[in-house]
Amino acid sequence: VQLQASGGGLVQAGGSLRLSCAASGRTFTGNTMGWFRQAPGKEREFVAAISWSGGSTYYADSVKGRFTISRNNAKNTVYLQMNSVKPEDTAVYYCAARSLIGWYRGVSESEYGYWGQGTLVTVSS
Repeated sequence: VQLQASGGGLVQAGGSLRLSCAASGRTFTGNTMGWFRQAPGKEREFVAAISWSGGSTYYADSVKGRFTISRNNAKNTVYLQMNSVKPEDTAVYYCAARSLIGWYRGVSESEYGYWGQGTLVTVSS
């Protein structure tokens, strides 16, 4: 099972970027998918999560109104649209799949059993 994150890069403050996370080896039918990030020298933190249907989403306060999580189950892919980015959004972004089926509206990493390798986003001021 692999989660392959892509789409990171260098972007100016105020700009936009879209991250993708493609799953292979299995489908995550019924699983909550999430994005986390880890800035230099800091612990990994929750960013956003989405239910299997896409009908439920949950965001960290720091990204609410700027980032949008979505998923295309036919393509087994989750996206993170990042708008109005700020220098403090600079981090390695990880996608993850929750181990259990069902919607999880929370921030705990321990709920997620499958992780991608991360993609670096750098926001210049």
